[in-house]
Amino acid sequence: MQDFSNRVYEKLSKLSSGQIERIFCEIKNQNELFRSIFESLSTGIVSVSKDWKITQINKAAGRYLPFKVSPEENRAHKLYALIDDEEICSFFKDCDENNRTNLSEEYTVSTSGGSVRFIEISVMPLVQDNEISGNIIMIEDVTQKRSQEVLLHRMETMAGLTNIAASVAHEIKNPLGAISIHIQLLQKAIRKKRDGDGKLPDPKYTENYLEVVNQEIDRLNKIVVDFLMAVRPVAANFSLVKVNSLLKDFIAFITPEFNEKKIKVESKLCKEDPKLLIDEKLFREVIVNIAQNALAAIEERFRSSIKSNAFGDVFFGRISIKTEVKDDKFILKIGDNGIGMSEEVKTRIFEPYYTTKANGTGLGMAMAYKIIKEFSGDIGVESVLGEGSEFTVIIPVPQTQKKLLTHGEEEK
Repeated sequence: MQDFSNRVYEKLSKLSSGQIERIFCEIKNQNELFRSIFESLSTGIVSVSKDWKITQINKAAGRYLPFKVSPEENRAHKLYALIDDEEICSFFKDCDENNRTNLSEEYTVSTSGGSVRFIEISVMPLVQDNEISGNIIMIEDVTQKRSQEVLLHRMETMAGLTNIAASVAHEIKNPLGAISIHIQLLQKAIRKKRDGDGKLPDPKYTENYLEVVNQEIDRLNKIVVDFLMAVRPVAANFSLVKVNSLLKDFIAFITPEFNEKKIKVESKLCKEDPKLLIDEKLFREVIVNIAQNALAAIEERFRSSIKSNAFGDVFFGRISIKTEVKDDKFILKIGDNGIGMSEEVKTRIFEPYYTTKANGTGLGMAMAYKIIKEFSGDIGVESVLGEGSEFTVIIPVPQTQKKLLTHGEEEK
């Protein structure tokens, strides 16, 4: 099309009015075709001028980006001034003010129906006549891709264990049901005989024993239900979450309680704050569980000091929260100077039903392990008996968080 336009321009003075009319008609048809293609693309495309005002925008971009006003009717304003999302707005504003291009970021946005959509936004320079005249912004809906990744991971990690759990539950629950029914019939027959002339042993040799059996059946049934809960796939609602920001809020929340119990909360969070594909509520459940275990371990080690108030206003306990990004992985370390664990406890801490607490269920750390695995991550612990423990949580950073460096940035 460019070559055709150049040839027409060179011969314009030699063309008749009819030829010029036919050429303009052809150009008009071509423009309409290109516009139809532009509007039909499933990828959202926005072109902006150097001052970040919209020059072109297609329908897909209007659907994907959370505009607070009509972009078509407000082209006099900068693009990010029209966006009704703080993170996306900040991203565009940073690109404008710092002249950044060749970047790709992923965001979660809510639809009008309340569901969550994952979008990937890329910013690239728009080059015309060998000069940068603005930027092209591409918006891809990657919701289905992310959902398929989560589903595939869930199927791979849980299929075998879930099938085993279902088989065990089926094998145990059926005989338990039959036992329960027959014991109830036996109790009914005994009561009927005792109301008549039948001579039966003292109740402590019959009904009381049967009552204990019933209680044991209920206990076994609860074990089966808890086991199914422990192996059932986690119902995670994934979104892109800035974990450092979440941890800052968590630290501010627990500090007053821990300080009151003479435990100092130390934190050292990395400068990077990558967005991780996790369920914020479930992740908070993991760190709360680890923090509660740390609190219990510290109180157990310093119990005599707490009772005698031997340290006065001095902090005797310590919990540290540190983060770093290394090899495309977000690493969270939560350490304490509590009672620590023996080698046996350390190796079994993530097993369902294993607990060293009198009133513990043994499911807390098992669920934490399961949740982190659902995030495609890993969790482990190092501990020295009598000195303390440190839990390490590792979660992969989504590939879309990596910057596509420009040539100039590479030279730096």
